[in-house]
Formats: sequence, structure tokens, C-alpha cells
Amino acid sequence: MSGNRQEPAPPTRRPLAIVDVGSNSVRLVVYECLSRSPRPIFNEKSLCALGKGVATTGHLPKAGVEKALAALRRFRVLSDIMGVSVLHVIATAAARDASNRAEFLAAAAEAIGAQVTLLPGDREAELSGLGVITGINRPDGVVGDLGGGSLELIDVIGAHAGEGTSLPLGGLTLMDASGRSPRAAVKIVREALAGSRIAERLAGRTFYAVGGTWRALAKLHMSQRNYPLAVTHGYAIPAPNAADFAGLVERANTETLISIDAVSAARRPLLAYGAVVLDEIIRRARPREVMISTTGVREGLLYEMLDMEQRRQDPLLVAAAQFNRLFSRAPGHAGELCDWTGGFIKSMHVEETLEECRLRHAACLLADVNWRAHPDHRHEESVTIVENAAFLGVDHPGRCFLALAASYRYLGVDADISPRIRALVSARMLDRARILAAATRVAYVISGAMSGVLPLTPLTCVKTTLILTLPQGLADLVSERLQNRLKQLARLIGREPAITIAG
Repeated sequence: MSGNRQEPAPPTRRPLAIVDVGSNSVRLVVYECLSRSPRPIFNEKSLCALGKGVATTGHLPKAGVEKALAALRRFRVLSDIMGVSVLHVIATAAARDASNRAEFLAAAAEAIGAQVTLLPGDREAELSGLGVITGINRPDGVVGDLGGGSLELIDVIGAHAGEGTSLPLGGLTLMDASGRSPRAAVKIVREALAGSRIAERLAGRTFYAVGGTWRALAKLHMSQRNYPLAVTHGYAIPAPNAADFAGLVERANTETLISIDAVSAARRPLLAYGAVVLDEIIRRARPREVMISTTGVREGLLYEMLDMEQRRQDPLLVAAAQFNRLFSRAPGHAGELCDWTGGFIKSMHVEETLEECRLRHAACLLADVNWRAHPDHRHEESVTIVENAAFLGVDHPGRCFLALAASYRYLGVDADISPRIRALVSARMLDRARILAAATRVAYVISGAMSGVLPLTPLTCVKTTLILTLPQGLADLVSERLQNRLKQLARLIGREPAITIAG
């Protein structure tokens, strides 16, 4: 990435919104602008249970319709207040399957003041697949989007989504069709999946779980493990472990589960049905792992609106660059730090994979975003940003790498950083985080976080020596502090430190 690195241009703030009329809830999400890394500035849902009873009665329930229309009227006012420039309204399984859908869609359009697009099942699956492509770096597997009314399945690999399918296996639909019996729901799910060819292509790959019920299951699993991160996006569970956990949720009384408080009361009745679907998919298709994606239909719709150049951007780097522009002392310094550390890594003659390169780039972009915090707490601020920011395109080991690089940068490379965070990265990633942090500690001592210095002061490995070269005009930067930090870095990579004054 060094040498031809290009930062995406800053987006123009022009709020746009998507209203999602689903089987379980009606949701308004307002995004700051159209971007490869869409950032919500407002997110509100109303639990309307539009799909309740549709599987057995064929009608949208009166109470659910009234709640949905009230929510849509509220969302119309909120969109006007926020200056939303583009408003997309989509409806999914509940409206799709109901005999009174035409009447409801007309009332919904009047309430929200915009056309409502009813998504066919295969179209909903396609958008779910694009949503995972938006949020997961180079996905390879099958997306399963579980809503209240249906389950959409679609194969994804890289930036390509295949043909999708929709099955009547949503949580509310299963609850109604099974007579509120998770045990009876097993047979329904098993029969529906038997005819799905997409599930047959999942063996040994990743199953990307999309939807509120599966996110709730992930939160519950994370809480029971006392997991160190709170963000569910990118959370991965080995398939056998996921099947065991799903089986537990199927059998147990939901209220007796450890850490059930992590799940909202309104979502708990659907957990068992989500667990049934997940368990049966794992047993039938045998994926390698289950990964949670918080990006789905809405983000897929935004992805479709991007041009090809924007689609090729890296969402992690787009978000990190935005943090850098907004919060760094000298935003240009981050790019120079990326090139400077890139030259250093290259001179070591060690392999840097594409993933390692992009994580290093992101770490450089985030290196100075917390400078306004008190010096004693910059480490904590950095870790909080990395662990909790709505970054896309990064898995949990990648988040932990960024957190470790920030921690070692402020606390020193010999600090005893959280064992729980260290446990989520490989030995190689831990070593790379320490080396990057040690190099960053040198960079900030000689540059003061300002642009224009690092290009004049290369850091290179020559045989057994680590050499920092300073021009004559910067010779007075040499200090005991600089020498100690250079020694620290040299010790990590097994070389002797040296400072050379050029010219």
C-alpha cells in the first residue's frame, strides 16, 4: 500500500434515509451521506409485529398495522427535521405474504409521504448479500438473513452475490406455524431446507448470519463467555460451538439462560426459533463457522447506489480516514506514517500480507485521533474507539490488532496489555502490533505529530542494523528519549540501533 496509497475524498454531508417495513419492526435509519462506509446518524425502530398471525390468517393484524402507520408518520416528520434528501421505503415478507397488502401499502405510502417498494423474496436476498459484501472484507460463504417473516439465503464471494432464495422460516412465521412449539418448528425448518440448493454450497465455508434475532443470540453467547468486545459485527463462532449453543437455546426456558439480560425482552420469545433455524442450517450444510453481520438489506441498497470506484474502496480505511480528518492534529501525518512504516517493513525483508498491510494502514490513520484526551487516558480512549466504533470490513482479530497497536503505542511495548484481547489474535499479529507500536513511538518523537518530517527521516534495516536517518537540519532531534525508543524497536526485531545524520 506504501507508495500508491490514495485516501478517499471526504464525503459531502447529504443525509439520506431508509425506512424498512419488516415483519417484526418498522425502522428508520438516517445516514450521514452515501459512502462506502455508511455511518448512521439516527436509528429508531418500532416493534409492530406486522407479521404476527400472517402465516395462519393470511392477513396483516389490525393492531400491527396501526402501530406501523403511526411509526411511519413519526418517521416522516423526523426525516423532514433532519433534512433528508433521499428517502427509500421498502417492505418485506409480512406485506409480501398478506392478502391485504395492497390496502396496507397504500396507507403506508400516504403515512410516510413516499413510494413503498415491496421487495420480492429473491430481491430481498440479493440486497442482503450486497449488504454483507458492504460490511465483510472479501466474504466467501452463504448469507442467511432471518427476519420475522422469512429467511433469505444467497451465496456470496468477494464482490459477487449469486441468485438468492426466500423461505418462510422467519421467527414470527415459525412461531405461528408451529403453534408456539420450537420442537414442532424443527420439522418445518428441516423440510424447507431440504429443497434449498444454496445450503448445499455452504460446506467448509462461512455462514453469514444477518438479522436481529441472530444478533441477539450472538450477544447472549458473547455475554456468557465474558467476551472482551461488545460489537457483534464480525463476531465468529466455530460451527460446532454455534450448533451446541443453538441447541441449548432451543431446549431451555429463555428466562433461565445465563446473561439473558443482554437480550431485550421483546426479542426473547423469538430466540428459540432463530436457534432452531441456525441449528438446522449447521447440521445440514456443515459450514466452518458462523459470522454475524450487522449489515444487510439496507446497506445493500446503499451499496447499489455507489459507483464502481466507490464500491472498490475499503470500508475500514474509508472510516479510519474520516476519523483522521475529523480528529487528528495534522491529518496529513497519518498518510506519511503509513508510508514511513511501510518503507521500514519492506527494509526488514519480511512478508506483509494484504490483510496485514490494510490493518497497518488503518492503525496509522487512527494513531492520533485521541490526542485531545488527557495524556494519562489516551490509551483508554484509543482502545474505546477501536473496540466500539462502527467500523466495517474488519473482523474481531483485526479490531484487537488495532487496539493492541494503540495500547502498546501509549503504554510501551513491554506493557501487560489485556490477556483477553491478546487471546483473540495470533502470535504473528501480536508481534506485528508490538513492532508497529514501537515504530510509531519513534515516529511521534521525531515529528511531533506534524506533517512534513517523516518523509525526510527514513527508518530502514541494513543487515543487522536499524538505522534512523536525520537530515542535518533536524540533527538536534536526537535525545535520550529518541534513542531509548529506537533501542526498544531494535530489540523487538533483533537488530542494533543507529542514528545517522545525513549530509
